[in-house]
Amino acid sequence: MTCDEALPLMHEYLDGSTDGTEAAELKKHLLQCPECNRVFRELEMTDALVKSSPHVAAPDDLTDRIMKSLPVRPKRESWLGWVKRHPAISVASVFLFVMLGSFLSMWSQDQELTVKGSNLDQLVIEDGTVYLPKGHRVSGNLMVRGGDVQIDGELDGNLVVVDGQYHTASTATISGKIYSINQAAEWLVYQVKEIFVPAAQ
Repeated sequence: MTCDEALPLMHEYLDGSTDGTEAAELKKHLLQCPECNRVFRELEMTDALVKSSPHVAAPDDLTDRIMKSLPVRPKRESWLGWVKRHPAISVASVFLFVMLGSFLSMWSQDQELTVKGSNLDQLVIEDGTVYLPKGHRVSGNLMVRGGDVQIDGELDGNLVVVDGQYHTASTATISGKIYSINQAAEWLVYQVKEIFVPAAQ
């Protein structure tokens, strides 16, 4: 038996609620451990002192006085109070929630073929595929949504393909980055970059 196990047994022993086996183990431990023996003797004397003192009745209003002296727990603030105290955080949270909802709804809409960019007259669109033929050049970013892209010519900017595939020929030149977005989460990240980090395009 360890000292940690002995301490609760001491209390039970003094209350008379231990069985014979536990009492025997406790006595054996007390014979071997001087520190626990000392603690037990102090508990025994305290118990004897309490039992020998005359019983004093507590005043009738003792419970009420104790309850009144306890510190008052502050009321929990309603969410409306928190919003009033933190207006900037509240507005930013609502803005982000609305933006997230609009981006995700834009992703889930039926996606027709959409082409955005400059010099669109240089492109050829056939059967859901956007072609940039060899010898033709588009200046600026090109975004194709809901279709495929075949680049054989020159693109001076980024290529963004949303919910589609892109293919480049050996004659193709793309001076910017290529973004292939096929999941709503990727679409959300791209839109956030478009809004907050336009220089990264």
